[in-house]
Amino acid sequence: MTPWQRVVGRAVVLDSGGPRSALPNGGRSEAEPPNDVDTDQIIPARFLTTTSRDGLGDCLFADWRAHGLALGRGAVLVAGRNFGCGSSREHAVWALMGWGFRAVIAPSFADIFRQNALKNGLLPVAVDASIADGAEVVVDLEEQVVTVGGARLPFTVDPFARTCLLAGQDEMGYLLARLPLVEEYERRRL
Repeated sequence: MTPWQRVVGRAVVLDSGGPRSALPNGGRSEAEPPNDVDTDQIIPARFLTTTSRDGLGDCLFADWRAHGLALGRGAVLVAGRNFGCGSSREHAVWALMGWGFRAVIAPSFADIFRQNALKNGLLPVAVDASIADGAEVVVDLEEQVVTVGGARLPFTVDPFARTCLLAGQDEMGYLLARLPLVEEYERRRL
């Protein structure tokens, strides 16, 4: 895993193609990102025949894209509340990362999805804010703040997960980096 760097990019707002309200000028409002997007919507079960991450980005929201979802490419996905609910498939995180996302901003996340994301280098950012599609977004893990349109939106991440992400280590890498300390402790103990 590479060390997590500050992400600067355009927001990609998830839009399931749901209804938009009509505006007085005849236009259409921006759709709100859908809530309760489950892992089977993120990557349908028929693509879970591999333990490799390779190519899973192409399967991201496959059913929605087959029905007209135009999902842009970017580093930051903006989603609705309870993102990643449903089954505990790690493939959902791999597909999001395979598409190019480094962070997902949503009001809330399913617990297992959040843990899978953190362990694989995808940053789940729990912020309840309206972010327009294409808006420039800065996600700074070190400062734990999202900046969009001049607004600074603080967020929190589990301190151990934050340490691992910033160092580019998973849990095993964290422990192995401290192996000399463990060995020294064991030598002194005997």
